[in-house]
Amino acid sequence: RYKLLSFGLSSFYAGVAGGLWAYFFRVVTPESFPLLMSIFFLAAIIVGGMGSILGGILGAVFMTMVPELLKLVFDLLPNSTEYTVFLSPVRTIIFGLLIIGFLVFEPHGLAEVWRRIRRFFHLWPFRN
Repeated sequence: RYKLLSFGLSSFYAGVAGGLWAYFFRVVTPESFPLLMSIFFLAAIIVGGMGSILGGILGAVFMTMVPELLKLVFDLLPNSTEYTVFLSPVRTIIFGLLIIGFLVFEPHGLAEVWRRIRRFFHLWPFRN
């Protein structure tokens, strides 16, 4: 019962967001949502941890920081203007590697890592 209610509520919010998007931009085309954006959303959910709100937030923050860190690394390279052509494929490859890495090594995502860190420091003074 609660799954159906949450699905209906999230569908309502998605519909309102789509309506506001169309109102703001005055037109909605398939070019507005490229494949890389879908991959980004999928990666954020998987990296953050599926099934938790905290995981979605952590995944979105983490996956937003990855392209920014890549830009920073590419800017630090000598002759960085020559490497800007490679930035988009490298970003896609890193998104794919992060998805595979988190699915293999940490299936519960960053939310579980955060819970373990909190549990460790909660019990830290009393450990043997």
